[in-house]
Amino acid sequence: FGQVANMEAILEIAKEHNLYVIEDNAQAIGADYTFKNGTKQKAGTIGNVGTTSFFPSKNLGCYGDGGAIFTNDDALAHTLRGIVNHGMYERYYHDVVGVNSRLDSIQAGVLKVKLPHLDNYCNKRRNAARFYNKAFKNHPAIITPTNQSNTTKNCGEICDFCNCNVFHQYTLQITNGKRDELHKHLLATGIPNAIYYPVALHAQKAYRDTRYQESDFPVTNELIKNVISLPMHTELDDEQLTFITQTILNFLS
Repeated sequence: FGQVANMEAILEIAKEHNLYVIEDNAQAIGADYTFKNGTKQKAGTIGNVGTTSFFPSKNLGCYGDGGAIFTNDDALAHTLRGIVNHGMYERYYHDVVGVNSRLDSIQAGVLKVKLPHLDNYCNKRRNAARFYNKAFKNHPAIITPTNQSNTTKNCGEICDFCNCNVFHQYTLQITNGKRDELHKHLLATGIPNAIYYPVALHAQKAYRDTRYQESDFPVTNELIKNVISLPMHTELDDEQLTFITQTILNFLS
């Protein structure tokens, strides 16, 4: 929901087994990863290939569907340019099976205007997250999001000096069994909220595997019962945040 995985460990495993690393950066564009030696890299630029989404709800969104692939490998870049253009490297000659995945000029123009403001967008989301964290701190039935220490030099908190978490979502865990009731109450009060995600991957028909049982996924199953994502965008002000947090606290009291 806005943080980078433990890329240092992932890169070590990939190197050991001669694997490519493909980053899914749809929800973390703008986030930094800090290596043990202190160097930083942006999410999506660490592996062999990084992908991101420009869907309007993302931290950097266009006005429709859009996305991008990042790589520093010229050979991979050449291959990918063909795949996203019907498998063509020369007009009417299809060397590989491809797709129609070109970013149209209007969406590219929107993104070109918005890109210089990405850090500011992320800062506004972090400010909203700080407000939420302060309001919900030490509540016995609420667990707030945790900053991953491996990406932040163990800062642990939402800090002003790094982009360790860009908060695509702000997701709470409601531990007293009232998540579903809270979800309905917030909607009735006019507060948008969502459950990401109501069906786990292992429960999806396309990915069911008879080698596994429901009891093999206790953490996932617990989270599905408890998580709820609150409004998170760049235009939230203190009045709105106060209304949201007080509504939740009053309901859970």
